[in-house]
Amino acid sequence: MDIMLDLESLGTRPDCAILTLGAVKFNPYVLDDFGESLYLRIDVDEQLALGREVQEDTLQWWMKQAEDVREEALGEGDRVSLESMYKQLNRFVVGVTNIWCQGPAFDIVILENIYRQCGWPTPWQFWQIRDSRTLFGVHGDPREKGKVGLHNALEDCVSQAQGVQQIYHKLNISNGK
Repeated sequence: MDIMLDLESLGTRPDCAILTLGAVKFNPYVLDDFGESLYLRIDVDEQLALGREVQEDTLQWWMKQAEDVREEALGEGDRVSLESMYKQLNRFVVGVTNIWCQGPAFDIVILENIYRQCGWPTPWQFWQIRDSRTLFGVHGDPREKGKVGLHNALEDCVSQAQGVQQIYHKLNISNGK
């Protein structure tokens, strides 16, 4: 199984605060073959105390989103500590082949930055990282347009993973070949 990972954040730089983390296990070679998922709302105050950044333009962008989307991303309830995020994500990635993200310079870079800041080792190797944005750019984005831009980290993961599966299916890629 592979993992699709997505973050919603308060910026686009490596040192920005993370709002939510979503991850879903999936088999890229089989349509609609999904495993367990992980969704965490991260304690923003703890991150700000560590000096994590909030970019004003990103905050303004969040304020323009639908109220339910804004509340899910920015609401105070059910937040977990950075240590809890670290432990849960580390357990989640055990035994996976690849970790996919929508772009190589965002989700993983932010997570690796916060792991370094906290003195934690990353539970993945650099060669495990895959980029769905490039795959979609080269082969066309098969995702339903109504699902794009939901800004819920877990829903975005599922949509992106389905896109990878659809492209692999279209290209007749199986068993990693």
